[in-house]
Amino acid sequence: MVERVILSQSERAAALAVELRAMFGKLKRKLREQGGPNDWTPSQVSVLLRLEKDGSAAVSSLARAEGMRPQSMSAIITSLLEAGLVTGSPDPNDGRQTLMSLSRKCQKLLKEGRAAKQDWLTTTIQKKLSPQEQEKLAGALELLARLVED
Repeated sequence: MVERVILSQSERAAALAVELRAMFGKLKRKLREQGGPNDWTPSQVSVLLRLEKDGSAAVSSLARAEGMRPQSMSAIITSLLEAGLVTGSPDPNDGRQTLMSLSRKCQKLLKEGRAAKQDWLTTTIQKKLSPQEQEKLAGALELLARLVED
């Protein structure tokens, strides 16, 4: 005989939260695999994405934004410079400072990585989900969007 377990609303919400976190972790890993090989550390990725989002910035500003010491940020920037992922140019407002920005090489790598991830996800959705299941997924995305609204 199959025993049914009836969960309270808060227990069900907690179980869903666990499942969501696990599923998004798996999806994130799958997408990372599709984005192409890179040996970037999480700190390097964070700096690159910040420069992409916010534009050029001085090392000291990046350190503050990332919550780290300027010396630690300098080490990250040095490695990104050596890899050709960022470039430096004099700050027009303060010639003593250098503004760091993404190199064309980095912009291209980010764009190609995102395109590969998008292609993989699109193809996987088409292959693994029926049109009806794709509609259910669209509904689930609406619910997820409500979860992250401010």
